[in-house]
Amino acid sequence: MYQLYGHQNSGAAAIEAALELCEVAYRFIDVSASPEAFQALEKLNPLKQVPTLLLPDGGVLTESAAILIHLGLTFPESNLLPENPIKRDQVIHGLVYIVNNCYAAIGIIDYPERWLAKVDESARQNLMAGARQRLHWSWEVFADQFAGKLYLGDGKPGALDILAAVVTRWAGTREHLRVARPGFFAWLERFDRHPALAPVFTRHWP
Repeated sequence: MYQLYGHQNSGAAAIEAALELCEVAYRFIDVSASPEAFQALEKLNPLKQVPTLLLPDGGVLTESAAILIHLGLTFPESNLLPENPIKRDQVIHGLVYIVNNCYAAIGIIDYPERWLAKVDESARQNLMAGARQRLHWSWEVFADQFAGKLYLGDGKPGALDILAAVVTRWAGTREHLRVARPGFFAWLERFDRHPALAPVFTRHWP
């Protein structure tokens, strides 16, 4: 059985949603629920980051894009990754784009002190503001480049749809997109209500 380490309002929501689409058994371990759960995460992932996925064979995967690609390849019927190689390459392109440009900026916004040799409040606020500005611009570029590759209501959603729906929930991104890219914002709002995924999103963002 898969064991997914995460907590509410985290990137683990994307992996939980993907596991639901794969229709496989899994256990969600909330690392904020107890010291023991957090210690178990630390043993699997020295960075102590979520999501971390313990595979049925005892292997460990970290990093959202890597986990989504693994699940898509392991469960091709899930539609997480397209069967067509050209379309699949574009989905992987989009996943890596989100991780490199959007997830990375959120890490700076959430933990600016990690990126400053000398921490003072002025530098901290300036770094956070710059990262947020870059994050929102990166999502504008994503909307322009990838909107045509997202779920249109037929068949099952895919990995790129799920990751976009989760990562846009942080750092004021959706509020920004409501004005800057209203079409993409409307798509996100519709996607949140997808019957297979809405229960997962509701658990993470009640």
